[in-house]
Amino acid sequence: MDPLQNENDCEEDSQCAEEEEEVDPRIQGELEKLNQSTDDINRWESELEDCRQRFRAVLVEATVKLDEQVKKIGRAVDDSKPYWEARKVARQAQIEAQKATQEFQRAVEILRAAKETIALAEERLLEEDSRQFDSAWQEMLNHATQRVMEAEQARTRSEAEHRKTAANYNSCISHMRQLEKKLKRTINKSRPYFELKAKYYLQLEQLKRHVDERQAKLVVAKAEYRSALRNLESISEEIHAQRRSLAMGTRGQGVGAEGDGGNEDIANFKMESDGLSSDRAEGAEATLEAGLNKLTLTVAQKQDEDSGDEEDAPYVNSEISSSGPAPTILLLNSV
Repeated sequence: MDPLQNENDCEEDSQCAEEEEEVDPRIQGELEKLNQSTDDINRWESELEDCRQRFRAVLVEATVKLDEQVKKIGRAVDDSKPYWEARKVARQAQIEAQKATQEFQRAVEILRAAKETIALAEERLLEEDSRQFDSAWQEMLNHATQRVMEAEQARTRSEAEHRKTAANYNSCISHMRQLEKKLKRTINKSRPYFELKAKYYLQLEQLKRHVDERQAKLVVAKAEYRSALRNLESISEEIHAQRRSLAMGTRGQGVGAEGDGGNEDIANFKMESDGLSSDRAEGAEATLEAGLNKLTLTVAQKQDEDSGDEEDAPYVNSEISSSGPAPTILLLNSV
């Protein structure tokens, strides 16, 4: 059968086997993740664009409305700005003071609970006469004492922070009240402008949070999409590597592979001589050796004669010199 036909049949069989091979279940899972990530990306991109458009629209509206208020109110807006800025600073100081107060109260509660733990442990030790003060009890008391010390340090720090923020808040409130008395008329006149500004500020802050949330979700969806793509590429490379190794292991011999056996026979061939061939070879070697000896003597004699002729006459006939090697050629032919 033709080797090319055999190779084509092998390739067709391998292709049929690949078509009949079951799909790796990992591929289906990664494809589902890829499709889900694609849907999430499209949804979050759409919502992000909507939020950005609303933010821009509110920003434009706020700019227009505030400009109208400035034109309507006049210089009172600029004159009352120190009061409204001081009011904003006082509000921030109030938030910080409230936070420090909560931290101080929490530290006080932790310290109280740690002291109660030590008191209960000492009371139980005194009530139980049969109980010995062993290493486990000592370790428990040491741990409780350590907690009390840490709670006291935390309370001291939070108390100092509370006093600092409270003093700052009181200072800000005092400064704000002074400006309120000084700029009472302009404050009342510019109040609509700053109240409208605060309203738009809160609205823009909320829209900005929505934009940040959608953008964060979009980043996560894109990361999941890239991860699914990398997993699919890895699975594909693994499957192709397995198919290549399988095809190399099961592929038949190609064109010219039938001659490999003959080469091995030639490489492993050894000549076994018989007696007759050996005798003939020895006779031929002896004849060749005798002929070579005669050739050596003839060449030596010829050289002696040539040297003698050169001493008697300086001129040598070209016909004699050209016919000199003739006996040697005849002798070799006889051999």
